[in-house]
Amino acid sequence: MLPVQTPQTTYHTLEEIRQRKDELLAQMQTDNKQFSAVWNEIFVKREDSTRHDFIAGVVNNTVTVIDLFLLYRKVKKNYGGLVNLFSRKKR
Repeated sequence: MLPVQTPQTTYHTLEEIRQRKDELLAQMQTDNKQFSAVWNEIFVKREDSTRHDFIAGVVNNTVTVIDLFLLYRKVKKNYGGLVNLFSRKKR
């Protein structure tokens, strides 16, 4: 989120207000272009993956799930679960 800037100057004529309005419009357009560029980088379409890449991804996800399951079992056994892990009471 962009920081909100409070106006520091006072305007005495309509020309000053119009000039500030044009400056803000140019800044908004620049920010919009930067946002669009970042958005397009994040959601770039992946190339078609091969069968090898698919199998490697499945194996990687499976190992991650098994690792999380073993970690959960260890925490459950030693601390009685995640709720008791972060509580202030002593056993």
